[in-house]
Amino acid sequence: MTLLNRSELKYTYNWKPIPENDPRFSGEPDTTLFNKKEGYEVLYLINVLVEKYSLEKIEAGPKIEELIREKLPGNLRNQLHVIQWLEGNIEKI
Repeated sequence: MTLLNRSELKYTYNWKPIPENDPRFSGEPDTTLFNKKEGYEVLYLINVLVEKYSLEKIEAGPKIEELIREKLPGNLRNQLHVIQWLEGNIEKI
């Protein structure tokens, strides 16, 4: 399965260098704080959902990105809550 890459995102993000094993971008989503303006964090969560639900990245990626950027409630602060919210809105994907 092909995952979304940085050049396929439509919004502008911060792209700070990250260590390879940083928990914000590896393993399973957890209670790590999520920042929707950090490109690597957004890309990671999009790809988690694309992979988990075997979604077509070209169709689903931009929809997930838009949900994160435009619709995500401000009180959702960690990866796990963001993923749960996105899964609850999967019909919009």
